[in-house]
Amino acid sequence: MARSNKVLVPEAREALDRFKMEAAQEVGVNLKQGYNGDLTSRQAGSIGGQMVKKMIQAYEQGLK
Repeated sequence: MARSNKVLVPEAREALDRFKMEAAQEVGVNLKQGYNGDLTSRQAGSIGGQMVKKMIQAYEQGLK
């Protein structure tokens, strides 16, 4: 089954982009609008890891 990057909720794309930029800033990665193919795997992974960390924290706060 092929994956699609089709945006199901257009409003969510902007929120995710802002979230990604915030996470990149927190881990010290210079992320720019548009294509970021020049990032190393470590940099990209640190951004994704920070995003997951923040999502888990938000979920845990919602449980309290």
